[in-house]
Amino acid sequence: MGDTVIREITPEDNAQVAQVIRKVFEDMGVPKVGTAYADKALDDMYSNYNVPKAAYFVVEHKGKIIGCAGVAQLDNYEGNVCELQKMYFLEEARGKGLGAKMIKACLDKAKEFGFEACYLETMPYMEAAQKLYKKNGFEYIDAPMGNTGHYSCPVWMLKKL
Repeated sequence: MGDTVIREITPEDNAQVAQVIRKVFEDMGVPKVGTAYADKALDDMYSNYNVPKAAYFVVEHKGKIIGCAGVAQLDNYEGNVCELQKMYFLEEARGKGLGAKMIKACLDKAKEFGFEACYLETMPYMEAAQKLYKKNGFEYIDAPMGNTGHYSCPVWMLKKL
């Protein structure tokens, strides 16, 4: 996709990012309770990631945000582990290699921050996403790490950095 750029979020991106995330949840039938859909952070992602050792990226195509993802310290976890967070792409952005580029941007930033591993949570039926995560070195683990509050996401994966 020409005219596509991955860049860090700005305050002006907040409304579009929230729309992208909620649209993906609705399109995929993801529960709205116990998932990122209910997170207070959704409407002000810029401020929530404008903290030490955190970054949030958007994929912009011709001025429109079509995907997003970030990394931050894993909540309620004692250790040097970050979490790949809120990675969502509109249907028009899927299958074009943007997910792999986004994961690379996030993991490069996580390494720059000095994290030792990256954790993620997802849904069982998000098979394309899991395939992408596995291709990028994430492995399934048997139990959640930390406490993200996303009790409706029963698939956990981890990658050593």
